[in-house]
Amino acid sequence: MSDFDCEVLIVGAGPAGMAAALAAAESGGLVRVIDDNPRPGGQIWRDGPQVILPKAANRYRQALAARENIVLQSGCKLVARCGADRLAYEDAEGCGVIRYKKLILCHGARELLLPFPGWTLPGVTGAGGLQAQIKQGLTMRGERVVIAGSGPLLLAVARSVKQAGGEVVLVAEQAPLWRLAAFAGGLWRWPGKLRQAFSLMPSHYRAGSRVLAALGQERLASVRVEIGGRESTVACDRLACGFGLVANIELAMLLGCRIEHDAVAVDHWQQTSLVQVYAAGECTGIGGSELALTEGAIAGYAATGQQEKAEALAAQRRRWRRFATATASAFRLDERVSSLAKPQTLLCRCEDVTLEQVRHQPDWNTAKLSSRCGMGACQGKVCAAAARQLLGWPLPAPRVPLTPVRTETLAALGKLCSSDDN
Repeated sequence: MSDFDCEVLIVGAGPAGMAAALAAAESGGLVRVIDDNPRPGGQIWRDGPQVILPKAANRYRQALAARENIVLQSGCKLVARCGADRLAYEDAEGCGVIRYKKLILCHGARELLLPFPGWTLPGVTGAGGLQAQIKQGLTMRGERVVIAGSGPLLLAVARSVKQAGGEVVLVAEQAPLWRLAAFAGGLWRWPGKLRQAFSLMPSHYRAGSRVLAALGQERLASVRVEIGGRESTVACDRLACGFGLVANIELAMLLGCRIEHDAVAVDHWQQTSLVQVYAAGECTGIGGSELALTEGAIAGYAATGQQEKAEALAAQRRRWRRFATATASAFRLDERVSSLAKPQTLLCRCEDVTLEQVRHQPDWNTAKLSSRCGMGACQGKVCAAAARQLLGWPLPAPRVPLTPVRTETLAALGKLCSSDDN
């Protein structure tokens, strides 16, 4: 067990975290970045054997490695709070406590998966999950793939499938065509996004469409979909679904940061309701990599007293926040997606809990006590978000440890935190 002191601790090494680290490092103080992935980049710039990283990703990674006062600790996850300025962590070497003066939360977002009949069949995954598998080396030569849900991620996944040798037979976007057309008509304000949209658009893209059920015996064989109000069945080998993103806010909630609209609330300087804690990127609201990079830099500058540099980026942040607002409006979920799951559809696939077993409960904790919902490997990361979308439950309070840990770490937590509190 080891203790590390730093001027600024940054949680997450995605675009926001890397930008925050580089900005904070200009002050000359020691900046520590921890991330649970083996390499920096987050989900959007995830590295792998089948990945050609964009130039911006390589530029940030190289800049991060070149700064002597930035320490990157990969394969590391935070598990508990130990006092006002200390966090307990676990990595491959063991566990310990990191002490910081300023903290910047850049822990991103995760995919929103909504249950529907057959969603637990082998061959059905999250859209982002399938993309991550492809980046790690999954080949899909000859496989027919249906991609369904909502948001720009569907287009990126379709491209990844094609690059891996798969055939995209359908991209079913739930947003209506008129709303997407209005969104596309406004993309002239962001020329780069307009070019990107045209370059990613697959031939089998259908707006106003939604998946109804995944069909098959031992594994997925076909998908029943609704396209323009008409039902049809599409044969496929894989189904990848994603209904947008959910901000990762568990650590912020544990620290006591104010939460608004299911995201970490921040002010003009990306400062949270806690004076020494800042936040940037998707955990403050879904906005894309450009906004995350800008917010991260502002947070890094502001946290280290470089307000003039932070203020210089305010106009750029406003520009990308307008894009984020336009995107959220275009791809907002139709109420009908909440009716995809039937009473006997599994809500918690880890513990085989159906929607009917918990739908009459008032909140997440009561549902867990009555059914073991959320007690499995994902620790409620999937089913809690789905239940909130389907049932309107309030945000569940996070519990320690924040993520599954080794037995020795669990045993050490009490000593680690109590010794630091004294």
